[in-house]
Amino acid sequence: MDDEEARTRLLDAAEELFYRHGIQAVGMDRIRTASGVPLKRLYRLFPAKESLVTAYLERRDRRWLDSLRTAALAPAQPRARVLAVFDWLADWFTEPDFRGCAFLNAYGELGAAAPEVVRTHKVELHALLTDLTADPALADRLLILTEGATAVAALTPGPEPARRAREIAELLLGE
Repeated sequence: MDDEEARTRLLDAAEELFYRHGIQAVGMDRIRTASGVPLKRLYRLFPAKESLVTAYLERRDRRWLDSLRTAALAPAQPRARVLAVFDWLADWFTEPDFRGCAFLNAYGELGAAAPEVVRTHKVELHALLTDLTADPALADRLLILTEGATAVAALTPGPEPARRAREIAELLLGE
């Protein structure tokens, strides 16, 4: 196996284990076992657990935001684009392995020591909402709705938190 394959296997294992069990609960040896990558190569590719956590979150950030952006930009009408965000959330909340926001989970575990990508992810989400609305104040409100729906869904998985947030977004958007 080359370094790229080893890196992918490590990131796949890290994402599954960190997201399911938490960052602090999962050690490097467990990631090595799950990935099948020798410990020496793991530490050559990721010299410290913090570098693996950052890489996992960066990869998840790109994939998550790309998927949301694609869904939000699919409708032609600006109002429908905003509402598509909440439809996308409803689908995400019903995924069998849904455990809330990986970035807020990481911040909850690591606090101020969380990688910068945690903050960057939220800035990028706000930027996407601003692009969809052309109104930073409305984007602020929509960000709170998306984050609130995600937090509620982490405790009670299913599409309902996204549906309720969508109803509130419809009120904010007006006719």
